[in-house]
Amino acid sequence: MANSSSGMAVDDECKLKFLELKAKRIYRFIVFKIEEKIQQVTIEKLGGPDETYDDFCASLPADECRYAVFDFDFTTDENCQKSKIFFIAWSPDTSRVRSKMLYASSKDRFKRELDGIQVELQATDASEMSIDIIRGRAL
Repeated sequence: MANSSSGMAVDDECKLKFLELKAKRIYRFIVFKIEEKIQQVTIEKLGGPDETYDDFCASLPADECRYAVFDFDFTTDENCQKSKIFFIAWSPDTSRVRSKMLYASSKDRFKRELDGIQVELQATDASEMSIDIIRGRAL
């Protein structure tokens, strides 16, 4: 289960809740954190279906790294309702170097566990994941 390069395990609950977000759409977003003491990715917060993108952004800590997925609903130029699942690697400049390295080295393996991610985004501050950037990447 653990990755040889980073030694990071993924809690089964992470995969389970992601499948529920993808298939049943009972969550708008999920924020994941690495529990360094047990070397495992766990769920920090589940966002309900009526929570907004602002709620999601507010749930990311200002000075700690996180992984997150967000189910973004939008309307195309042809007036079609669509949705895309974003994977966001949140790594603020103010977070610890060790933490940034840990999240960076574990990201690809963790992302592979979540089958169905359509867009990946890396952000070091809120401006790099503004709603306009999300909308632009979704279309």
